Amino acid sequence: MEFPKLKNDLLLRALKGETVERPPVWMMRQAGRFLPDYMVLREKYTFFERCETPHLVSEITTMPIWQVGSDAAILFCDILVVPMAMGYHVDMVPGVGPRLPRTVKTLADAEAIVVPDVDIALGYVMEGIKQTRMDLKGEVPLIGFAGAPWTLLCYMVQGKGSKDFSEAKKFCFEQPEAARVLLQKITDTTIAYMKAQIKAGAQAFQLFDSWAGLLSPDDFMEFSYPYLKQIVAECTVPNILFAKGSWYALEELKATGANGIGLDWAVTPEMARKVLGHDVTIQGNFDPSRLYAPIPKIEQWTKEMIDRFGKDRYIVNLGHGILPDVPVDHARAFINAVKNYS
Repeated sequence: MEFPKLKNDLLLRALKGETVERPPVWMMRQAGRFLPDYMVLREKYTFFERCETPHLVSEITTMPIWQVGSDAAILFCDILVVPMAMGYHVDMVPGVGPRLPRTVKTLADAEAIVVPDVDIALGYVMEGIKQTRMDLKGEVPLIGFAGAPWTLLCYMVQGKGSKDFSEAKKFCFEQPEAARVLLQKITDTTIAYMKAQIKAGAQAFQLFDSWAGLLSPDDFMEFSYPYLKQIVAECTVPNILFAKGSWYALEELKATGANGIGLDWAVTPEMARKVLGHDVTIQGNFDPSRLYAPIPKIEQWTKEMIDRFGKDRYIVNLGHGILPDVPVDHARAFINAVKNYS
């Protein structure tokens, strides 16, 4: 399939370490969530109908490009499509979150999992990517993504969201061999899924380890890091590693070879640059709650943030996903503050 030529390659250039006129900007969870037009689709279609229907995936993914002007699109999907492909059904309960009726409890459960053929089990994702690439008309690059193995283990063992994922951690400490088998199968599936997304047209890739911050530094090195490293090593497009809350492991995250390291708001730009240097791109780390502030404050804080990180080897983003009730004009002000940066 021949895709339109890319017009705005700021994100890709920043990830490759090239000098840019200004840093690129996008927002995690920008595909839907806070946009009124997305709310209309949410009322009409179930969550997984939205994920599995290519024209809806494209419409939702491209919305923030046309409406707030981000420099990159991130695919509308969910990290839990990977457990689904591995045979673990997910119910997305409105107002509650994900529920997995069946969970991994034992070594036997982990060993019974078959790594799926992602082109069959997740073919709808690839169709969504192709449709989105055509509909973007080359305006900005498309970022593919997946959840990291530790984060997916949390859901596959706990069966639902949690503040501490104590059941998942108990599983790892009581049954470390079962945890290793499960983590490796998730990793193998994720590598195949990532490669399929890239083949379908994803021009960059982000790996989300949303629950990395629940692990101690030692446990992170056992249950998260080796699997992140495997996935990054197999990625053939510019990539970003976002392990929320793992500020203690910045040197290790850099050592994976990732092009970009995403930061939450609990790290100062100065500390991040001191540890990471200028030979890896940093992404982040505006607190999403700050988008409730008056627009002049958003503009001021955004400029100050860029000044502190530096315009090169930097991607402006939030420190986590945009919140659902952030006013659209406040999100647009954040984007425009970056575009007007000098």
